[in-house]
Amino acid sequence: MADVFGMALKDYQNGLYTEDIKTYSSLDEEDVIPVPYLFRTFDEMPKIEQKALQLARGKVLDIGAGAGSHALYLQNKGLDVTALDNSEDAIAVCKKRGMESTVLSNILDYSEEKYDTLLLLMNGVGLAGKLKNLSEFLQHLASLLQSNGQVLLDSSDIVYMFEQDDDGGYWIPDDGAYYGEVTFEMEYKGHKSKPFDWIYLDINTLRNACESNGFNCELVISGEHYDYLAKLTLKK
Repeated sequence: MADVFGMALKDYQNGLYTEDIKTYSSLDEEDVIPVPYLFRTFDEMPKIEQKALQLARGKVLDIGAGAGSHALYLQNKGLDVTALDNSEDAIAVCKKRGMESTVLSNILDYSEEKYDTLLLLMNGVGLAGKLKNLSEFLQHLASLLQSNGQVLLDSSDIVYMFEQDDDGGYWIPDDGAYYGEVTFEMEYKGHKSKPFDWIYLDINTLRNACESNGFNCELVISGEHYDYLAKLTLKK
């Protein structure tokens, strides 16, 4: 299947930008990812991302680096940072933009080194896919951390996307699945990705998962729209 995300990044990098990435989700929502946004500067980033980059320290792994905007900012600040992505075109774009250290891999297949900071921005924890995979995902992150390391991740509580009743409660389908689990497809210039699972975590669900997988979970800041930045550290 086409790597539509990588294709869009490569086109933009090569001056061939004519359209954005369309996304279709199981929430019956059609949306767009503006490609220029993936090349944003620090000043154009939301406060949550800026805060995460300010907290990053030591040896950093930027997981799901995309066009490398976060990793490049840290590299320019003098940090030892590696951009990891499972898209060949995304990694090619990172290199072209000046990233010195890159890894082409799915995060779950990568175990080469240990880091002081793992970055999972733009809802990077979504890579876990489903709630049932979250423990395995967190345990893998733990295996990549130095003992005093940190995971900086942002996510959103998508409860606001469901119908609200008069007393302020939400109508969430009771089909046994966690409401933050979404299936996406992407489309770019007529090419479609295969469907993939993605998860948005509310802070309490994240805290519970951290608790049972050896992590402390600290809420760093909340954003303007049900989103937040969390810092995970290993329990001593």
